[in-house]
Amino acid sequence: METFLGIDYPTLWFLVVGLLFSGYAILEGFDYGAGAWHLFLKKDLSRRIAINAIGPLWDANQVWLIIGGGALFAGFPVMYATMLSAMYIPFMLFLILLVLRSSAIKFRSAEKMFWWRNTWDIIYFVSNTLIAFLLGVVLGNVLEGFQLGENFKYEGGIFFTFLSPYAIMTGFTTLSLFMMQGAIFLLLKTEGRLYARLTFLLKKGMIFFIISFSITSLYTLIFIPGVTDDFKETPIFFVLPIVSFLAVANIPRLVSKKKYAMALVFSSLTMAFLLMLVAFQLYPVLLPSKIDPSYSVTIYNAASSQKSLGIMLTMVVIGAPLLIGYLAFLYKTFNGKVKLDDTSY
Repeated sequence: METFLGIDYPTLWFLVVGLLFSGYAILEGFDYGAGAWHLFLKKDLSRRIAINAIGPLWDANQVWLIIGGGALFAGFPVMYATMLSAMYIPFMLFLILLVLRSSAIKFRSAEKMFWWRNTWDIIYFVSNTLIAFLLGVVLGNVLEGFQLGENFKYEGGIFFTFLSPYAIMTGFTTLSLFMMQGAIFLLLKTEGRLYARLTFLLKKGMIFFIISFSITSLYTLIFIPGVTDDFKETPIFFVLPIVSFLAVANIPRLVSKKKYAMALVFSSLTMAFLLMLVAFQLYPVLLPSKIDPSYSVTIYNAASSQKSLGIMLTMVVIGAPLLIGYLAFLYKTFNGKVKLDDTSY
């Protein structure tokens, strides 16, 4: 098996896909989180400012989803196909909600009638909230495992079997984390009464996250089999849950000091560390099988050919700096407080 710097190609591609989806969670996390607060903002002006805070960024942030999905399909086509079979309904709902969310951003301010704007406000709120929740549900199902038989055939149910208690808990934890991230981001982009309102909402969001995160973590340790096995075998990796806990604990401290930029950094680090924990727990498995561990989808039995992975890794080395440079330019250009003008949503 071919390697680069002593790491085999499937493992490298596993890391690439993980980084792409981590970038998506962090950047789109504050987009979805901001939208999940939308109906908590009572005034039309406040809602316009909140939408325009993410207006120049949301479609660029979705590049991470497109590239991540493409990387998953190209690198691990077996996993891509099996996952879509098992999670068909949540993924279809996810795509529909993405379309509705985009439509709400574009159409909400096209007319001034109250009923028009209120309708799109509700659609915008519901779509952001459900997208965040569904992403957590999918993650919870991956951690629990699927009914996978021989040849990676999905043998489970289709309708609502994905809504297990653990998946629902993971969904609420993801939603709460995104809402906390979104409130922090909006505080960096707003001022005046809206700023004061968001300060109050952020406190509620942090409480929501800490409660849901604590319950889900406790359930994971008690009821998800083998979750601590790898840490027992390699104790040095206990540093991951430790730094995750420290990152979570540091957010309320920074918020209390109104250091919102650093709070956003640490909420982003919290997402990154939690996803690293998931990756470390699963590796080298991509989709665990509840029927028989030998039926699980792994990075080795799901990967494309070595030549394909090598070519794609070369493209990553070339394309990654371009993507990072583009995003750095975008965020620098639209830095600062939101000011509404004739071109605003």
